[in-house]
Amino acid sequence: MATYLDRILAAHRARAAGDDRAMAPLVAEARAQSLPRGFAAALRDAEGLAVIAEVKRRSPSKGDLAADLDPAALAQAYEQGGATCLSVLTDAEFFGGSPDDLRAARAATRLPVLRKDFTVSPADVCDARIMGADAVLLIAAALDDDELADLHTLALDIGLDALVEVHDEAELDRALAAGAHLVGVNQRDLVTFEVDDERAVRVGAAIPPTVVRVAESGVRGPDDAAALADAGFDAVLVGELLVTSGDPAAAVELLRSGR
Repeated sequence: MATYLDRILAAHRARAAGDDRAMAPLVAEARAQSLPRGFAAALRDAEGLAVIAEVKRRSPSKGDLAADLDPAALAQAYEQGGATCLSVLTDAEFFGGSPDDLRAARAATRLPVLRKDFTVSPADVCDARIMGADAVLLIAAALDDDELADLHTLALDIGLDALVEVHDEAELDRALAAGAHLVGVNQRDLVTFEVDDERAVRVGAAIPPTVVRVAESGVRGPDDAAALADAGFDAVLVGELLVTSGDPAAAVELLRSGR
């Protein structure tokens, strides 16, 4: 039986296989965009635990979370609450997002923005820069060693930061071998989509101190955020909790306060 990850990756790889755009002009277009806002630098320079607040309409496992959200208004609320960066889902089929969500969220704030999607090709990386992203997500479980290294190199070359997502120590080793300076530990298993609360603490302990450390998924409130800060993480990436909170600005502020 195909897992969530299998189905999502199959769809994205099929789309990439049908993309016949020439890479040279696409890379040139990506490099010609306005200067990025510095995603990794913002996390590194944040006072206390940084919050990467996510614009997320739905998930494959839980269905609609906030299908009718206004990405600009939500981004402004996140900024008001003290978020350091934004993450925006751009996958339409499985998460209900779009590049327009990213453009609207970024235009409404001064915050750096991560394109949250399943990046499988060089064109995906260039598209992230062209749509206005300041960082791109590279999921180690979705890429082989050569793909991970090549897409990471391309991202940096066109001005993007690359958040390399890992789930265990073996994937962390692969991320570091690819040159990752920004690593996210996803507590959600991409096969079952269930959360392992100890994963980030265990894997995070092996991340070198020179690497910006992000904990992803499974943050249910300020106690979880405080525990991850105590474990050495520089930031938490939070979506579901914030979009379903009813007061996203207050929810971000509460995460940052540790209470």
